[in-house]
Amino acid sequence: MSARTKARKRALDILFQADVRGEELGVILAAEAKRAASEPAREASWLYAREIVDGIIDQRDDIDEQITTFAKDWSLARMPAVDRALLRIGAWEILYNDAVPAAVAIDEAVELAKEFSTDDSGAFVHGVLGRISRAS
Repeated sequence: MSARTKARKRALDILFQADVRGEELGVILAAEAKRAASEPAREASWLYAREIVDGIIDQRDDIDEQITTFAKDWSLARMPAVDRALLRIGAWEILYNDAVPAAVAIDEAVELAKEFSTDDSGAFVHGVLGRISRAS
């Protein structure tokens, strides 16, 4: 598994924790940074995970607007927390990280959705991120 795939999983964990606990992303991110400092072997995945989460914090309004626009009849509140987090990660990579091709961002998010969410989540995540990618 690549360092970026591991980083996406870490970012998913951070976003999911903040969502489920009702805490600010920055609080969860700080706790994860403290933990990461004691795990130098995982530094590569931590750095990209932090970049993702920081990017989502900085661009959250635009990312959420894009997701809401292209999630046809689904509000953010109605989505499973895992799907919401994966859509934010994928949308950030598509819209704000030129180093990651949109197809890779979509595929990675879909695979994580299949692994961690509902049976229908892979198709849902693929559809929303595909529409975001085509519009950007």
